[in-house]
Amino acid sequence: MSRTTRDNANRGSHVRPNHAPETGPHAGARASLPPARGEGERGAHAAQPGMPAQAVRPGATGRAARGAAANPPNAPARAAHPNAPTPAAHSSSPTRPARAKRPRRPNFFKRTINGWCNRLLGAVSDRNLSGQEEEYAAHRTTRDYVCNTIGIAAWGMVFPFLTVVVTQLVGVEQAGMFSIAFVTGSLLMIVANYGVRTFQVSDLDEEHSFSDYQINRWITCVVMVVAGVAYCMVRGYADQMLVISIGVYLYKMVDGLADVYEGRLQQVDKLYLAGVSQAFRSVCVFVVFSLFLLVTRNLPGACVAMAVTAGATFLFLTFPLALFETPKSQRGTARGILSLFKQCFPLFVALFMYSLIDNMPKFVMEGVLSYDNQLYFNALYFPAQMILLTIGLIYKPLLVRMAETWADPEKRRRFDLSIVVIVLVIVAITLVVALVMGWIGIPVMSFMYGLDFEPFRGLCFIMLAAGGVTAAIDFLYQVITVLRRQKEVMRLYLITFGFSLFVPILLVNYTGLPGAVIGYLIVMCILLVLLVSEYIGIRLEFARQDKLAEEQPARLRPSEVRAERERREKVHAKWESGAHARRGAGAQDNQDDRDERQLPA
Repeated sequence: MSRTTRDNANRGSHVRPNHAPETGPHAGARASLPPARGEGERGAHAAQPGMPAQAVRPGATGRAARGAAANPPNAPARAAHPNAPTPAAHSSSPTRPARAKRPRRPNFFKRTINGWCNRLLGAVSDRNLSGQEEEYAAHRTTRDYVCNTIGIAAWGMVFPFLTVVVTQLVGVEQAGMFSIAFVTGSLLMIVANYGVRTFQVSDLDEEHSFSDYQINRWITCVVMVVAGVAYCMVRGYADQMLVISIGVYLYKMVDGLADVYEGRLQQVDKLYLAGVSQAFRSVCVFVVFSLFLLVTRNLPGACVAMAVTAGATFLFLTFPLALFETPKSQRGTARGILSLFKQCFPLFVALFMYSLIDNMPKFVMEGVLSYDNQLYFNALYFPAQMILLTIGLIYKPLLVRMAETWADPEKRRRFDLSIVVIVLVIVAITLVVALVMGWIGIPVMSFMYGLDFEPFRGLCFIMLAAGGVTAAIDFLYQVITVLRRQKEVMRLYLITFGFSLFVPILLVNYTGLPGAVIGYLIVMCILLVLLVSEYIGIRLEFARQDKLAEEQPARLRPSEVRAERERREKVHAKWESGAHARRGAGAQDNQDDRDERQLPA
């Protein structure tokens, strides 16, 4: 049979097991040739004993068909050329299967996002967010400090960085408009917070359920938005300024709403999760706002996009995270909610008054000076704000432990010592920031904003001193709240508010921007002096109460009174029995003496 006929006969058919070896003048030569790439493995696989013959692929021609026909199972070995390589090296060893590539392990961020999405979708499908199993541990002090530091720093840097972006992209005038809208939004955020955060995290016995805190916060957030719209109407904002203000107010409303859920995480000693939530929201807001403004150069639209982004981060991270990682709360009650409003009202008034006093120079400038002065004032204030944020990073994680220390009368000296230490830290940080600003701070600010801040060097140092004072004020207020004497603070803020009404107005109308900065420092110093004197008075009063408590005998419970009475009766009975015995023994001795005297000598 010719080669062509044999090839055509083998196409599309199975090779017979007992097919005779190929003969002919070229059989030895073909047998001695080394197999082509891919053919050696196929030949070896076909030559394995005990395996069925392979089917020749339909349409295979030439060498592929001949290889399948020439190597049937149990066929005798072919004669090989003396110098050819041994065929067994190609035909007797089994072929290694191709190793499948191992799937590439996703990175940390991808794993985290995928895990969170799966957990969130599972909880939504179960329709039970608060009943999920907790996955993150509490009492992680190092994580608390690190993550809370990142969160507060990111939150605090949103306003300065966004101001820089707005200044570079749309100019100084619109940057001033954005600045005053953000300042007003921060003031309205005090309405949303209602002074509850410190009260919440120091509620160690959970006198109020988390549902009480949630309902309270939703109510105050609605009030905040209504108040913001009313303020815009009173100020006569329209078109561009109106949209900018509403967008910023909504963003700050989401910030205030998220605060109660992050406070819940801190209450169960998972502060690091609150820091993660705060940092994620702040970074997302900054990125979306900057990209939107870069592409569109539309500041009102960027403010609306900022509010939408903040709402999305709250809905998909902050809200479910707080429910996942904290114990399920009891139902809220009308009595508990009203009690919370009543107890925190002094805190709210104090904080609102403080924020109003703090921002009074800016509101005074809005009616007297152009919007670019708002930008310069806030740019000078940002380094001072760094002092306030840094001190917050130090003492806020300690509020729960400070409350525990104060609850133990034997540890109150340690409580006083911690206050002194933090005040000294405030002074040290203020001096360090002043040195940095005097060295490279002013040139860096000029580069970032694209403006010349060298003429404002003196005002910068005045503002830094005011920043140190405000940091001390904020800390002392939190300490008084821990002592549950926040009602006394309201009177101090009312007094200071009276000074803030005329001091900035006089100085701003007289000297402009320098008058606003100097007036700000004067008013803050007045408030600090009042707070220090109030704290000293409160502390002395507690010291007198502790001394009286030590001098007065402790009141015993009825069971203890009965036990003490029984003990005294036993002692009295024992004493009387001993006295009778002693009297009996004395009488016997006297009788013996008389008997001896009566005996004859």
